[in-house]
Amino acid sequence: MIHSVNPKAIAACFLSYIPGFLGMFHMLICRNLRPGMLSVAAAAVLFGASAPASAGQIAAAAPVPKKVAILIFDGVQTIDYSGPYEVFADAGYEVYTVAATKNPITTAAGDGLKLTPKYIFSDAPQADIVVIPGGGYEAPSDSAAAAWIKRQHVHDQHTMSVCNGAFTLANTGLLNGLRATTTAGNMLRMRQTYPLIKVVNDERVIDDGKIITTAGLSAGIDGALHVVAVMDGEDAARSVALGIEYDWQPNPPYVRGALADRLVPGIDPGAIGESIAGRRKGDKDHWERATWFKSKLSAPELFSVVQTAYQKAYAADGLWRPGSFRMASSGPLEAALSFDDQDGHHWQGALTVEPTAGDAHQFLVRLVTARAN
Repeated sequence: MIHSVNPKAIAACFLSYIPGFLGMFHMLICRNLRPGMLSVAAAAVLFGASAPASAGQIAAAAPVPKKVAILIFDGVQTIDYSGPYEVFADAGYEVYTVAATKNPITTAAGDGLKLTPKYIFSDAPQADIVVIPGGGYEAPSDSAAAAWIKRQHVHDQHTMSVCNGAFTLANTGLLNGLRATTTAGNMLRMRQTYPLIKVVNDERVIDDGKIITTAGLSAGIDGALHVVAVMDGEDAARSVALGIEYDWQPNPPYVRGALADRLVPGIDPGAIGESIAGRRKGDKDHWERATWFKSKLSAPELFSVVQTAYQKAYAADGLWRPGSFRMASSGPLEAALSFDDQDGHHWQGALTVEPTAGDAHQFLVRLVTARAN
């Protein structure tokens, strides 16, 4: 038997679903909605919720936002704090800044960007996550900043450093006995300064349980996404990354600290002459550093100065095995070099001084190194 269909009943049934769909649409466009809540809202609408929940029901179901405290100070590196700030805010966390005073601070960007801290150390609430960015200040062990970090760490879930913020974290003693990383140019300094820390150069984000350390600058974004993944699941972190249009890879192939220039020591350019320009390029197995200088020295005199400078630099403690460095002249303005790194890999290369055509006082100093095996 075929029953007749009541059009009014169909219309009433359809209209009963509209509030639910509108509620879901509103949640989708809210910037601060936590990614994990989207699937709950979608399920409620698609599988039988004919009307939106009451205000009391929503309040009861919504989790309390996690608190994220970001340390700031004069000279704080902009991306070090703003990258994690963006990630955690988009994940629906309550993010705020903390400093020694409530006076506006000047970032590493200069007077073009100033910040007013929301809290000071004495009135900041207990955070679930503490972020220690890098920049022009590394808090010493007896500082108010170090004391605040240690107090927060007792009850927080994660303490995370970005870039040379790892030195502030190291000065609290919390990194002793742990693996940690920092910005590429500070690897050697961290190894030499903190022998109790296992400094790692080939990982962008290091999770040692409660403490997270990241490499330089943009690595803070990866670190924050990693923390979101740990606390809310990888899907939540990927949703945030999608929202900020960031190609997040949990185990990224690019790690700045693993590139081969870590095995090229710095020398004092003032002893050579006036530096005009420089170029550098390479990967994990090869590096080339080229610098143009103006000098009153002749080409042979300049080559002798540069050769001595590199011999002295390689003789110092570094990422190469002590005593393994060798350098021998292979031409009037060229020397061959070789050494072993701390992992036993053999490296070789060449140092050259090249006069510039048309200017008797301008020279190109080039150092090339490559993994031999």
